[in-house]
Amino acid sequence: MISKEPVIAIKSLNHYYGRGSLRRQILFDINLDIYPGEIVIMTGPSGSGKTTLLSLIGGLRSVQEGSLKFLGEELYAASQSKLVQIRRNIGYIFQAHNLLGFLTARQNVQMAVELSENISQAEAIKQSEAMLASVGLQERVNYYPDNLSGGQKQRIAIARALVNHPPLVLADEPTAALDKQSGRDVVEIMQRLAKDQGSAILLVTHDNRILDIADRIVQMEDGLLTRDAQNISTNQHK
Repeated sequence: MISKEPVIAIKSLNHYYGRGSLRRQILFDINLDIYPGEIVIMTGPSGSGKTTLLSLIGGLRSVQEGSLKFLGEELYAASQSKLVQIRRNIGYIFQAHNLLGFLTARQNVQMAVELSENISQAEAIKQSEAMLASVGLQERVNYYPDNLSGGQKQRIAIARALVNHPPLVLADEPTAALDKQSGRDVVEIMQRLAKDQGSAILLVTHDNRILDIADRIVQMEDGLLTRDAQNISTNQHK
């Protein structure tokens, strides 16, 4: 059951790069709500503003104009310490898996668990191994990234992003470096785990092969959200 309270509520959001005569508007009057358990895919050409919007939602940039609320907390004019707190409640999955090569699969996931206070090492290990099992890597918990395939590395990145049961997961081109089958596998894992945990997912992609996992597709063009297909969930399951 989708909650009536959005995880993300954006109203009249504008964003600019540069200063003075070099100032250029990148995002124009963005309005978007994302609800718990919902998978929203954002498409659009390179340079259209997708990654900028993702970074604002993720608390990686400061909101300049308009309103952006995460779980009801306003990010406009938020302090850096507040943005840090927000980031701790968001899972991130990038095109490059960004794993630490000198740590095992379990240790890479465990680092995320240990960001939470008051968790013992034994509990962190248990949670990490359970999460890796849920992405099908129970036999690979002690492997280093160099000994794993691209798809397996991206599964570790998914486990790391979801291990703390964040209310929101942001994914930027998570299948770009993967072959067709690996890409399909990782997004289906994301879809299943998001539904199990009730996490909202905002996924930026150019990969038309994975659009069917979305509950909604929004399109960005020249800094504007031009299309919002409200309900394609009938296509969600094969």
